[in-house]
Amino acid sequence: MTAVSPAPAAAQPLSLTSGQLPRWIEPVLAIGTAVVVAAVLLVIQLFNPAVWLVLTAVIYLIAVGIGSGIVEGRRKAVDRIVRGLVVCAFVLAVAPLISTLWTVVAQGLKVLTWDFVTKVGGSVFDPNTLAVTNTPGALQAVVGTLIITGIAALISVPIGILAAVYLTEYAQPSNPLRRTITFLVDVMTGIPSIVAGLFAFSLFALIVGPKAFSGFSASIALCVLMIPIVIRSTEEMIRLVPNELREASLALGVPRATTIIKVVLRTAASGIVTGVVLAVARVIGETAPIFIAASFTDNFNANPFSGPMQTLPVMAYTAYSFPGKDIPASQAQAWGAALLLVIVVVIFNLIARIVAKAFAPKSR
Repeated sequence: MTAVSPAPAAAQPLSLTSGQLPRWIEPVLAIGTAVVVAAVLLVIQLFNPAVWLVLTAVIYLIAVGIGSGIVEGRRKAVDRIVRGLVVCAFVLAVAPLISTLWTVVAQGLKVLTWDFVTKVGGSVFDPNTLAVTNTPGALQAVVGTLIITGIAALISVPIGILAAVYLTEYAQPSNPLRRTITFLVDVMTGIPSIVAGLFAFSLFALIVGPKAFSGFSASIALCVLMIPIVIRSTEEMIRLVPNELREASLALGVPRATTIIKVVLRTAASGIVTGVVLAVARVIGETAPIFIAASFTDNFNANPFSGPMQTLPVMAYTAYSFPGKDIPASQAQAWGAALLLVIVVVIFNLIARIVAKAFAPKSR
């Protein structure tokens, strides 16, 4: 009689999924870590915002890595740690920007009024009382900024767009002139702004003499900075236009120049206009080239070909670095000019987005 072997034990089902931490664990763990670290630093009287943020990030990454490794496995733990590092890097990059904007807005709102924008500021001497009074006002800086930047845009935009059209539509890749222009554009893109100011001032000093301060000289300095940006952005936008559009237009007998104007440039108009507006927003905040080429003044001067002109960035710099007898008033005027400049740059960026959306190809 044969013995009956016992039945094998039921096999355990294989699980294709590992454990999963709840979705709310990361924000709750981050907040809890921040509170605990802040409490410990306050107890030992060593609280510092920078130290608090660094310790919170390090302890959070260690905690989330250990917890995820125990529950979810090694791969998920590494993923959470890397994602936490990316978030920390983002916060580290954005924190200085937010801090700067907060400081400028908080200080600038104290002086930014309608009278500040529409009146000419400066120092007024009263011969009767021998008192010097600082009157807040940025009209001369606003007008100077618009005139200098407008002239620079009128010169730079046509040159930049035509140069980009030549590089993409006419010049062959092996053309020596094309390679030379591309090399010079790359060099000019990284040129320090103060070098552009020295170039413009030296050029006009040779033409009109040592007293070469003028708004037009500052505009030429901004052109040196603006032209390579316009060329590069326009060149990239034109390259995105499909060759099929060019070939279809040429196959119908349309001349090449007409094809470029009515097909290529019209298709790339959204990106070109956006690049131009962003280039203007880039140079409108320059200080060093304008300070060297146009100097500064508290007087109202709307003539770009004669005498120094004031701009918002130069006004903010000079009012803070070279204050008058009333130092708090000068510093308040500097903060007001800085906030006004930020508002102008934001307006230009909004215009770029609106124009890009208006010129973008409409989906059917």
